Amino acid sequence: MAQLLKKVWESISNGWTSSDSSSDSLYNFDYRGPVHGSLSDQIIICSSSTGAFDRFPLDIFMQILKLLGPKEAARLTCVCKSWQFIISDNMLWIYFLQNQQEPWDSVFFGETNLRSGFPLRTYPRQMQSFMHIYGERAQVPGSIIIDGGAGYCKFGWSKYDSPSGRSATFVEFGNIESPLYARLRHFFATVYSRMRVRSSTQPVIISIPISHYDDTDADKAFRRRLKEAIHSALFGMNAPAVCAVSQATLALFSARRTSGILVNIGFHQTSVVPILQGKVMHKVGVVSMDVGGLKLTEYLREQLRQRNLHVSSLYTVRELKENVCYVADDYEMELKKDTEASYNTASEGWFTLKKERFQTGEILFQPHIGGIVYVMGLHHAVAHCIERCHTAKMRTEDNWFKTVVLAGGTACLPGLAERLEKEVHDLLPPSISNGMRVVTCPYGADAAWYGAKLVSNLSTFPNSWCITNETQSKTKKSPFW
Repeated sequence: MAQLLKKVWESISNGWTSSDSSSDSLYNFDYRGPVHGSLSDQIIICSSSTGAFDRFPLDIFMQILKLLGPKEAARLTCVCKSWQFIISDNMLWIYFLQNQQEPWDSVFFGETNLRSGFPLRTYPRQMQSFMHIYGERAQVPGSIIIDGGAGYCKFGWSKYDSPSGRSATFVEFGNIESPLYARLRHFFATVYSRMRVRSSTQPVIISIPISHYDDTDADKAFRRRLKEAIHSALFGMNAPAVCAVSQATLALFSARRTSGILVNIGFHQTSVVPILQGKVMHKVGVVSMDVGGLKLTEYLREQLRQRNLHVSSLYTVRELKENVCYVADDYEMELKKDTEASYNTASEGWFTLKKERFQTGEILFQPHIGGIVYVMGLHHAVAHCIERCHTAKMRTEDNWFKTVVLAGGTACLPGLAERLEKEVHDLLPPSISNGMRVVTCPYGADAAWYGAKLVSNLSTFPNSWCITNETQSKTKKSPFW
């Protein structure tokens, strides 16, 4: 292998003088277009050869390039056109992208669906140069992600695997009687201080909590004021670029979807949000239920108290909910079963749960069990939203709303997706429900944060997604609101 690598570098040395080596950047390739046709077809049309490597089988040659790695492989494009055709092959650079920290399916989804910014456009794989994409992604600056949340806010670096800190959501931060701009500025200053970073150094992505979602003039005005206050606060702190996107849209992106119905089971409420090509369809209508994760946690605590099981902290109750509770496929049948299970909590020891295990999640479908009146069940809310989407006929493709994505910590309850899918199918006629499916976002309560992370690592970020202080006046109307 050492001899083979030596021959590679000898080939580079022989061809270097005849190639254009004026570029200062390793990734500023002359090649910008996509690779069409098979790799064998590309080699056949080359008029020059690869020198001593002509006698190597193509698969062996590609293995050598993989061993060299992306940086050294990129240098070989300067040898001759034959090397450029071979090294520019998409499969080689897909291999390099697959071996990075970020999951390949997220990278592929983002680069084929999100890289244009809004309006979203799909880029088929055969129309892209993944060598060029790899080079651009390597130069994308790290960003600060702030997920506004409903119960609490998550913030951290886009290059990290998970949020690095949590705090009160910025809508509730500080003195609620203070002007919104003052609260936001105080909140952002606190985040920057905790992250120990200057506000002028990195782009920032903000996820906006799902609130004031109706299509009324009052709600439109609130969303506009909130957006303007966020931009004013951050640009007043010299942030270089700002991207503000709905929490629902980012959560949908994290599930690798651009269209569908996002069911966000938040801290205080559950929102059913129709989204078409990244845009929240306010005109179709967002359905909201006053049942959230907190209500389920409080109900479980009350049920434990009735059995003389006293829990001192809501965090312990939430731990029990997330690790022991589930959603029954058939509630009445589940009541007849022995469902007792025990769990050892981190701070308060062992607890044994019985029917509370599935009664807690049943509140989502039968809110009256938890003493919540005049609130429809989750299956009714989703079915109502699907019917609205079907009636609206937003475009020729009628199936955009038939994928329902569950997000939020409570959305991870085992059995929830299957139960919801079954109940919605029972409520809707087959002409509408055929092909409808429910999937769970893998990131739970952090879904929007991971959606923002996906966007912030795109090869075209921040140019295609962010605005600067200079371009702020051109974005009076934001499509993500």
